[in-house]
Amino acid sequence: MITRRTIPLLVCASLMWLLSGCQQPLKPTAQEAPVSTAQAQKTPVILVSIDGFKPTYLQRGVTPTLNALADKGVLADVMHPSFPSITFPNHYTLVTGLRPDHHGIVGNNMDDPTMPDQHFSLGNHTAVVDRRWWDQAEPVWVTAEKHGVHAATMFWPGTEADIHGVRPSDWRTFDGKLPPAQRVDVLLGWMDKPAAERAGFFTLYFDDVDHAGHEFGPDTPQVTEAVGKVDQAMSRLVAGLAARHINANIVVVSDHGMASTSADRVIYLNKLVDTSRLKVITSGTYAGIEPAPGQASLVSQALVKKHAHMECWNKADIPARYEYGHNPRVPSIVCLADVGWLIFAAEDPKIQANGGAHGYDQMSQEMGALFIAHGPAFKEHITLPAFDNVDVYPLVMKLIDVPALPSDGHLASTAAALR
Repeated sequence: MITRRTIPLLVCASLMWLLSGCQQPLKPTAQEAPVSTAQAQKTPVILVSIDGFKPTYLQRGVTPTLNALADKGVLADVMHPSFPSITFPNHYTLVTGLRPDHHGIVGNNMDDPTMPDQHFSLGNHTAVVDRRWWDQAEPVWVTAEKHGVHAATMFWPGTEADIHGVRPSDWRTFDGKLPPAQRVDVLLGWMDKPAAERAGFFTLYFDDVDHAGHEFGPDTPQVTEAVGKVDQAMSRLVAGLAARHINANIVVVSDHGMASTSADRVIYLNKLVDTSRLKVITSGTYAGIEPAPGQASLVSQALVKKHAHMECWNKADIPARYEYGHNPRVPSIVCLADVGWLIFAAEDPKIQANGGAHGYDQMSQEMGALFIAHGPAFKEHITLPAFDNVDVYPLVMKLIDVPALPSDGHLASTAAALR
């Protein structure tokens, strides 16, 4: 657990402007009546994702900006991701308030029986921009645009598709090679638009920490370096806002944590079942398996049980606490590895198992995610007890003064942090 005593108070001059000079309390009203849309436009909301950022990374001595935002604002002990604790499902959960089973992005890799000609994966741009994968839910930016609040998304899963026929007013095609500082500069450029065109809701996405965690493992100097690099980008954002005299509500989250993995901790499915009888939809920390026609009974008999360092279920029998298994896109059999273990179809020299991974039980300590909030809507020096990431959505919707759609999230989890 992170406490205030573990957070160093290192603040640059521009950060001090934002953290101290602009802490004007909101005028309380009965029932916390929302401000007007015009006022929401004047107080922009920036939702920042630092992919794969574990809360304990704040203790590595390289995050003065994030630590200052947390100290002068709100920090959660931990935020629990949704299962499976991987990137696309949890980013869509953060902006819809729905569990992956409910919003339809059930994995980074998935099939849909209504779209037999297409396989969804992070690298399949045709699928990523196809709204049919995303239309089971409505993210913040779509609802905001429908209510007259412009949205500007500097990368976020789903923002390249015209979900429900709507795209953000400003958005960019994902470019993983674009450095963090340049991503910030693009967002700040959008801030410079005339007031009538300026967005009220922004997203910003960094993936450096996640990449370093996968390649080297979470407990390495390379991850610490990546964490410091992203914190420098956040300092650039804070300084840019200060230079523009913009006092934004900033919500910083991660989608999941990271666990160390090893080539010595790998389960191979071909040692348990004839893999010619099935299709592996996804593998790694968990596996999604679809038996070949006529092979369901045999494959189920071989796999659906508790194994050493892995347990497999028919989708209808996945334990209720995972809230997963009812969406048609969830494969017929789901296997979950113990934390630190990996599942692959067979040995393959091209597979890198030494490093880090995520996707495990969402309540495991290693999968815990980051939550920091700072701005005029938030109290200072607040530590929130653990909550689930579905609760970010109703908070963001309140901040932009747009009615939230029904979701799995609850504003009560973060209400104590609001002025």
